[in-house]
Amino acid sequence: MSARGYAPRALAFPALVGLAFLILPLVALIARVDWSTFVADVTSPAALSALGLSLGTGLAATAACIVIGVPLALLIARSGPRVAALLRAAVTVPLVLPPMVGGIALLYLFGRSGWLGGWGLSFTTPAVVLAQTFVALPFLVLAVEGAVRATGVDYERTAAALGAGRWTILWRITLPLAVPGIVAGIVLCFARAIGEFGATALFAGNRPGVTQTMPLAIYTAFNGAGVTQGTAVALALLLLAAAIVVLLLVRGWRPGAAR
Repeated sequence: MSARGYAPRALAFPALVGLAFLILPLVALIARVDWSTFVADVTSPAALSALGLSLGTGLAATAACIVIGVPLALLIARSGPRVAALLRAAVTVPLVLPPMVGGIALLYLFGRSGWLGGWGLSFTTPAVVLAQTFVALPFLVLAVEGAVRATGVDYERTAAALGAGRWTILWRITLPLAVPGIVAGIVLCFARAIGEFGATALFAGNRPGVTQTMPLAIYTAFNGAGVTQGTAVALALLLLAAAIVVLLLVRGWRPGAAR
């Protein structure tokens, strides 16, 4: 009994209600899948185009997040408390910001009349990557920053005392110790990227084969255009399956996951 704590048993009812509220909509989604046409739905030209674009841009966004996110995470983890708190707050903003607001912000920066409008990025495939990077970057940064901070600096100090240079310490000590956090961050980052909708819709548009990712194809189908609703349900199931895989991968890389 002591291992389970001493919470009132009456709390089990609202807890089960909350669990049902989270699970039943997903069960309802699965129940609407037409399994007789599932393969045809997910292999239709429109579905394959949206799926391929989502995966391609998601991978590109994840790569961009790794390149800029890992250094940012290291900077936060090794900064003083006040600077780290300020940087962490800045990184967290996209997490609490409505995605549509993020899309407007990107449009005002990279749009035709924006500060960097001369690059011509809005409403193109690179715009999808930028939108996905904007919303997914915090997941990688916070996961890596937490892992690096948790390892401390004792091993790094020992290596420095033995004559190791900064780059050697980074590649031989800091990053290897943070591998579980890095992997978890990458997986979460990729999952968030392929599921991005709001910022992509405003900044990149919804052009089939160019900027129409899976979430946009699903939204378009349920508004009476583009792929059929059967295809939309099938694609939604694929996104759900991807989310479950992400959770399993993150769980496997968490410290103490084997316990």
